[in-house]
Amino acid sequence: MGDLFMLRVAVGIYYATFSASAWSVNNFLITGPKAYLTYATSVALGAQSGIEECKFQFAWERWNCPENVLQLSTHNRLRSATRETSFIHAISSAGVMYTITKNCSMGDFENCGCDESKNGKTGGHGWIWGGCSDNVEFGERISKLFVDSLEKGKDARALMNLHNNRAGRLAVRATMKRTCKCHGISGSCSIQTCWLQLANFREMGDYLKAKYDRALKIEMDKRRLRSGNSAEGHWTPTEAFLPSAEAELIFLEESPDYCTRNSSLGIYGTEGRECLQNSHNTSRWERHSCGRLCTECGLRVEERRTEAISSCNCKFQWCCTVKCDQCRHVVNKYYCTRSSSSAWSWDKSDKR
Repeated sequence: MGDLFMLRVAVGIYYATFSASAWSVNNFLITGPKAYLTYATSVALGAQSGIEECKFQFAWERWNCPENVLQLSTHNRLRSATRETSFIHAISSAGVMYTITKNCSMGDFENCGCDESKNGKTGGHGWIWGGCSDNVEFGERISKLFVDSLEKGKDARALMNLHNNRAGRLAVRATMKRTCKCHGISGSCSIQTCWLQLANFREMGDYLKAKYDRALKIEMDKRRLRSGNSAEGHWTPTEAFLPSAEAELIFLEESPDYCTRNSSLGIYGTEGRECLQNSHNTSRWERHSCGRLCTECGLRVEERRTEAISSCNCKFQWCCTVKCDQCRHVVNKYYCTRSSSSAWSWDKSDKR
């Protein structure tokens, strides 16, 4: 499944970028076909890491980042402009920039390495720039080229997507951390050498999830929003966004009802979803998932006892293996199900 997804993403990105404007393609191909394929692989990995993070962040939400969101382009059938769309574009763009930047700093690309542009300069009291800072400039440039080229529209939705792509890239910069090494006699740390490193990608996911929770709705003329590409030339981001909103996620339409299955919108509903109840080591938000996914959606919580197998009684054996027993134990799991009466009425209406 993962390999198939990687192939689809790589092929999609390859096609989209070569279909982009001549300026973008010609300038990019200066580095040669081999470099292009190297970047494409990293872009595919970055896009996949973004989607995986999306699934983690929304695992216990009504909308849980389903498989049908993997298309980054604004395909006619998928031209939604909701809060969820904004997150998909931001986390995917961030994932691509993150992976490209990491690979660059690790020396995976012939034409890219650490960012040493500040090395030797005073950064603050008692420290100077040095070491190997992650090259976010390079990562941002390649991410923008690949991801933004997937956007073919020129209407309000397209501009929203491009804005959120950029917000994702800005999130990579915003979550970077300064790492320092002490210098001085006997470890006195009289002066420090510091460099900038990418944060853990989970921190970036948390950062963008917080942005999602307080995303800004941009009010648009509904006729203009529905008119598709006819909005070209009549609307620009500067008309709608304040400069202070450049790092915020924005959306144009309210989210649909994710409780109920709607095939035409690609919504699976929450029936059959697992939820958490009385679980240890979970957040308050996760512990309330049964109410959010089941009860508030008109479904009941069904408890099911299942048998799980896990490793146990592990022992180290010289040399050098660890051997474990396979232990069986019963666990309680909870699912959202429709009550018998509502299921019967749903079947009747469906047959009509």
